[in-house]
Order: sequence, then structure tokens, then C-alpha cells
Amino acid sequence: MNDKISDKDEKDWQDFISSKDKLPNKDFQIKKKNFEKIRAIDLHGYTLEEANKKMQDFILKSFDDKVNKLIVVTGKGIHSNVEKDPYVSKDLSILKYSVPEFISNNNLLMSKIREIKDAKIEDGGSGAFYIYLKKK
Repeated sequence: MNDKISDKDEKDWQDFISSKDKLPNKDFQIKKKNFEKIRAIDLHGYTLEEANKKMQDFILKSFDDKVNKLIVVTGKGIHSNVEKDPYVSKDLSILKYSVPEFISNNNLLMSKIREIKDAKIEDGGSGAFYIYLKKK
């Protein structure tokens, strides 16, 4: 192997190190992160009518503010007073079921929503759900 570099290589090297231009580092990549704008609401203690009205206002305001993801905590209904009324269904009157049903039956709200999913355990598990909003 030849230890001597050619005159052309040496000139190219001198030109390179004296140059003010920066070469991009291919090992370092800047990843563009999709930053989520998240809002949460807790509906504990609301009546069904209050919760539905609050949710409509919350979704429309969040959409206008370009929020991507909503965390809606309804609770699991285990502390609900529904059990005392024999004429009310225990399963259908609690916010856990009624609020998502209200949202999915509201065409104005659904026009702003991309997806509704169950929440992860750290965000409330079965007592919460996510709403992913469309881009404005």
C-alpha cells in the first residue's frame, strides 16, 4: 500500500479544511416530531344534560384552538346514584355510555372528529376515552 497521497488529494483536502461551508452530519438526523396538542376534561359530578352540553362546547372550542387529542374522563359509574332508582337502567344512564353515544349521534361534533378510542390505563382506563380531532 502506498503511504503517499497524491498532489490532487492533498489539494482537495486543503480546499476542504479551509472552506467555510459546513457538511451535514449524516449520522445526526433531526426527526420532525408531531407535537400533539392535548386537552382533558373530567365529567365527574355532572348530570347527563350538563355533561353533554359541556362536551359539545369543549369539542367545538378545542377544534377551533387546533387541539389534536382530547382526554374525556367520565368515570366508571360505580359511585353513581342510579342504583337507588329501580326505573333507570344501571348500564345506560351513566356518563360512561351516554356521553359517547351523544357525541356519535351529533352530526356537528362528528364532522370535527376523526376517531374515538378507549383510553389507556394511565389516562383513566375504562373510565375514560380519547377523541382525536380532525385538522382545521
